Amino acid sequence: MALLEVNDIHTYYGNIHALKGISLTVEKGEIVSLIGGNGAGKTTTLRTISGLITPRSGGVAFDGADISQYRAHQLVSKGIAMVPEGRGVFARLSVTENLNMGAYHRNDKDGIAEDLEKVFQIFPRLKERRTQVAGTLSGGEQQMLATGRALMSRPDLLLMDEPSMGLAPVLVEATFETIETINKEGTTILLVEQNAHMALQVADRGYVLQTGEIVLSNTAKELQRDPTVQKAYLGIE
Repeated sequence: MALLEVNDIHTYYGNIHALKGISLTVEKGEIVSLIGGNGAGKTTTLRTISGLITPRSGGVAFDGADISQYRAHQLVSKGIAMVPEGRGVFARLSVTENLNMGAYHRNDKDGIAEDLEKVFQIFPRLKERRTQVAGTLSGGEQQMLATGRALMSRPDLLLMDEPSMGLAPVLVEATFETIETINKEGTTILLVEQNAHMALQVADRGYVLQTGEIVLSNTAKELQRDPTVQKAYLGIE
């Protein structure tokens, strides 16, 4: 049984049929990447899994239980956290306050303090800026903060939506190194990323989406060798 099972979900925005029968799995311990162009349905897939949107039909199961009717805040306590596209930090709160917001559903003070230190170990820059107001951080620092905030909920599954968007190349490299570190420490990751080259470098498996449908799925290495993926997403003619 996979940790996450998405079965034939159909999601709509009003009358717009955004996801047309998406099915995918994520095994415990994996990094799985969703790649595709703008409007392919990548973010909508994550928003449906995370409870921000309810699918019109189909099901989402997490650790064997149907979660397709749960709301986002309910899923955090069940072990799913999301790093949203555009970071979504609380701009007027400090770095530490933002991180503590990630643990809002927890009451184990010692565990929260321990996890705060772990986040500061992964992101030393955040420790340096811990009293700084989040809205004054750079884009890269805000991405670190959004990721750290999600980790404060101790997720079994981390959903990441375009973590490298808008970052300088040197920070993109660091971001993907961090994704690998988080995964090696035991967190399963479902990654949406337009930088297909980097996404497939760190992933175990991948799915290619086009206009709300999965058109390819394979190991990340096989997708990197696929001529269609090379031409459309990796810039290889």
